[in-house]
Amino acid sequence: MNTFDIANEANTIHARTIADRRDIHRHPEIAFQEHRTAGIVADRLRELGIETRTGIGQTGVVGILHGSRAGRTVLLRADMDALPLMEAETEITEGFRSEVPGQMHACGHDAHTAILMSSAELLASHRTDFAGTVIFMFQPAEEIVAGAPQMIADGLLDDYRPDGAYALHIAHDLATGHLYSAPGPTAAASDRFTVTLHGKGIHAAWPHLGIDPVVAGAHLVTALQTLVSREVAPGDPAVITVGRLEAGQVANIIPETATLYATVRTFRPSTRDHLERRVPEIAHGIASAFRCTATVDYERGTPPVVNDADAVELVREAVSSVLGEDAWAPPVSDGPTMGAEDWAWILERVPGCMFVLGVRDPSWETARPIHSPRFALDERALPYGVAAMTAVALRFLNQAPEA
Repeated sequence: MNTFDIANEANTIHARTIADRRDIHRHPEIAFQEHRTAGIVADRLRELGIETRTGIGQTGVVGILHGSRAGRTVLLRADMDALPLMEAETEITEGFRSEVPGQMHACGHDAHTAILMSSAELLASHRTDFAGTVIFMFQPAEEIVAGAPQMIADGLLDDYRPDGAYALHIAHDLATGHLYSAPGPTAAASDRFTVTLHGKGIHAAWPHLGIDPVVAGAHLVTALQTLVSREVAPGDPAVITVGRLEAGQVANIIPETATLYATVRTFRPSTRDHLERRVPEIAHGIASAFRCTATVDYERGTPPVVNDADAVELVREAVSSVLGEDAWAPPVSDGPTMGAEDWAWILERVPGCMFVLGVRDPSWETARPIHSPRFALDERALPYGVAAMTAVALRFLNQAPEA
């Protein structure tokens, strides 16, 4: 299977890739409910003669494709879950809009799944042309960053021991026909915390007789911002966002408690450690200043996604070989994102990377951003993704391992 055949064969099955994507788009399933999608994936893999395991990480599917002889093992990943979001009516998705109220594929996971199924088809049809093993990882629950660790807990990496791991994600701000990746941190670590401030409830007309946790909460929200602006180096990206503040039920009663819910995003381990230490200190200090007490629950989530430099170079070479050097181009918003990705759990244990596929139709005046009810993608991008994933797997398997 030479490099030129990959692009041609990806185009040959383009209609099937589109049909798969549209079918999954019409029937979105949120985290750990991807039963129909997992069934479609498992059936397709079995039809291709690929060894298939289901129920990995609850609703995950794993395919194992052996080449003609022993060799290295590469893992390719797609995520399957949708978002709890009502899809807006747009002309782009006319005819295959979500049929499930309040659920929508607004992050491209339908495309990821369709692309990897088509890549599996190409690789299965040429299994005699490569050495080694391809592991197809179809994971649930990426949107709540829980699917990958559950698949790992079920033995994914221990059972198959991949030598390299690669994942593709759509990029709404990158033009169709372009792909890109960069070495180093590319998505942030994601932690969360909850602070409950305990005061003393009283009628709002007599605040001097109570202890107001709402005022303390308002000061705490402001004080938390100084952790980033005054305790983190300006060149070190970090975010603390209080996304939810709950207190009271009526306007004329000072409540007993106020609760803040927040997320923390970082890249550097030292910054992550510093903020985890300082958030409770600030919370207890502010609480004390306003005569309250504080209960702090701080929970670590996903680590940062850190792309291996050699893996990125392999992807660049593979993409350039099948799609041309011009296909490799950075998006407008090039650089790490403060968003989180549970692919990070895989890259902590296996060298590899995540690369992005441009899905923005150049004729669109504005991008159709992910996690938006108006999200859309240019389906002409799908064969580029299929060709890239297939080429990456073959290049990795045909590359001699380091001595």
